[in-house]
Amino acid sequence: MRTNGAVVAEKFWRPTRTQLAAARSRTVPDMIGHSLRVLFVGINPGLYSAAIGHHFGRPGNRFWPAMHAGGFTPRLLSPFEEGRLLEWRLGISNLVDRATATADELTRAELERGERQLERKLRRYRPQFAAVVGLTAFRIAFGQAKAGLGRQPDQIAETTMWVLPNPSGLNAHYQPAHLARLFSELRATAGFRLRNS
Repeated sequence: MRTNGAVVAEKFWRPTRTQLAAARSRTVPDMIGHSLRVLFVGINPGLYSAAIGHHFGRPGNRFWPAMHAGGFTPRLLSPFEEGRLLEWRLGISNLVDRATATADELTRAELERGERQLERKLRRYRPQFAAVVGLTAFRIAFGQAKAGLGRQPDQIAETTMWVLPNPSGLNAHYQPAHLARLFSELRATAGFRLRNS
């Protein structure tokens, strides 16, 4: 069975090389709703995520461990449990919809279009914070060559912009403890507290 071109998978299903190759240019649906506390914005889906149909899906991606260590989730969630985020007024989107093997395959024009698409989403859904997880992608997409991590000076409509490091296992600059601290800083600034966990 397939949904949005992605295989509907069991919790521990792993795609084959053929399935990964077939996932190129697929999309992963947003986990989004109105009045979220934080909308996490990835750069774009990797092939693994597109193949399984869930965000930050590749084993070794540190997004889900950082979410838990930073206090956003009561336990370490699997990508297959991403729907739980909406219960806590959290969501996930991407700057660019199409899946690639690495974010380096994206063009500047795609990232700039992604910024405009994200702006439309933020104006529609009005999250309190939008946290882009990828500093270099943020700099390119938003035309902010000197942007740093953390809170950004400009808002989009009523949404405060925030930047976190790319949690990919390929990003060796940020180790798990550092990611946990940075995610925790966002949680504290957003005044986020877990409920109904």
